[in-house]
Amino acid sequence: MTSTQLRNPALVVVDVQNGFVNRHSKHVVPAIADLITAWTSLKLPVVFTRYLNQPGSAYEKYFSWSRLMESPEIDLAPEIQPLAAGHPVIDKLGYTLFSDEGAALVSDQGWNDLVFCGIATESCVLKSAADAFERGYGPWVVTDACASDAGTETHEAGLAVTRRLIGRRQLVTTSTLLESLAPTQADR
Repeated sequence: MTSTQLRNPALVVVDVQNGFVNRHSKHVVPAIADLITAWTSLKLPVVFTRYLNQPGSAYEKYFSWSRLMESPEIDLAPEIQPLAAGHPVIDKLGYTLFSDEGAALVSDQGWNDLVFCGIATESCVLKSAADAFERGYGPWVVTDACASDAGTETHEAGLAVTRRLIGRRQLVTTSTLLESLAPTQADR
């Protein structure tokens, strides 16, 4: 990965909410916070998503899952809240960033590459990255800044499917990503 590969990128922080932070996923929150801090220090844009479940939703109907309907579950994790100040937060009713509001934001901002991190690897991160791919955006998934609230095995399964859907080279580590964004001697 080189900086020339990323064109007008944005970091998409997916659903790092109290309701998704648990014993399986809490380890990734500091890594996501560090990534956001490094990204914003480069004056690059960040967008946050929040999943909001609704009474009668498909999640409630088919999974009997009625969580993430109100505060504090829907709130961004405490470590992430201050980092979201001044950045767009897209509330969504499904898995993907590409709700009407999210799709309009990406288009209006002219972002070409979308770099995804967050919770959960196998659902909202995967779906957002696959949708970005299908819409012609460059999708990137930061593997060490994602986790599953269902555990490591589910996280790894999500990464395996993501590789199949968007390409194995689109999965990167935080260090690889940040190295690609660091100015070279020629840029100084």
